[in-house]
Amino acid sequence: MSQEIEHVQCLIIGSGPAGYTAAIYAARADLKPVMYTGMEPGGQLTQTTEVDNFPGYPSGITGPEMMEDLRKQAERFGTDIRFGYVSEVDFLSVPRKVIVDDIKTITADTVIISTGATAKWLGLPSEQKYNGFGVSACAVCDGFFFKGQDVAIVGAGDTAAEEATYLAKLCRKVYMLVRRDEFRASKAMVHRVMNTPNIEVIYNTETQEIIGNGKNVTAVRVLNNQTNEESDIPVEGFFVAIGHKPNTDIFKGWLDMDETGYLKTIPGSTKTNVEGVFAAGDVQDHYYRQAVTAAGSGCMAALDAERYLAAKEDEVKMVS
Repeated sequence: MSQEIEHVQCLIIGSGPAGYTAAIYAARADLKPVMYTGMEPGGQLTQTTEVDNFPGYPSGITGPEMMEDLRKQAERFGTDIRFGYVSEVDFLSVPRKVIVDDIKTITADTVIISTGATAKWLGLPSEQKYNGFGVSACAVCDGFFFKGQDVAIVGAGDTAAEEATYLAKLCRKVYMLVRRDEFRASKAMVHRVMNTPNIEVIYNTETQEIIGNGKNVTAVRVLNNQTNEESDIPVEGFFVAIGHKPNTDIFKGWLDMDETGYLKTIPGSTKTNVEGVFAAGDVQDHYYRQAVTAAGSGCMAALDAERYLAAKEDEVKMVS
């Protein structure tokens, strides 16, 4: 039995601020976008409690509520939003081809990839228990909630060093937990950390458990991996800064990526190395990683897709 193939003008892979914003713009441009949400509709923000830094919400909003607002807005303009994941792609074929849920084939004139990135966690049950209640993977997003309090951050790279110095401007004390006896960060970033008086770097330290009162974080239990001594550090917040993994595995071999797997786009655009395929949000941005920048690049991707299709139409008219 032959498999039915569905053709669409604009396929959006992944939801979240980038995907939903792309959908809003694409739908308003009459591209009749079809979106597959992935296995986590709304993306990383659905794991976030308060969002206070997205423009237009003067009283703040929860991550899930904001994603629901964006979803409704995308649907209002006619986006066909479907739950499912893209399991395979073929970007050599024209139009571009994708397989959804291992069974359904879709061809698309344009593809917008907004599959995001996933924060790396330590893998502790208590870390997930208090995620959003004192545990965070984004200091810029959540640091404000710990103003004047004591916090800990785990990590030894440039991102951890940058987030520690950011937290130091808001918090009373920042304990920086480094697993080895040295940083992985650049000399400039290490210098910045060492010259920030309210950051205390604790080397040879591994996080054993996040301790809380059932509602909020109250301390972090650490192990000195040289002496094997355990101790508790009283903190109200615990930040994990050990990196992110872009959700790009299915695009390997098809799209250009950097050494850590982030999609490369042509500077000043969302264009990938494959014509008609665009990337927006955290899947191509390891530097800013904010909801508002993701939304902005989603807008760019939809405009790039619209202009690409218009240029193709003009080519056809000239030939005919």
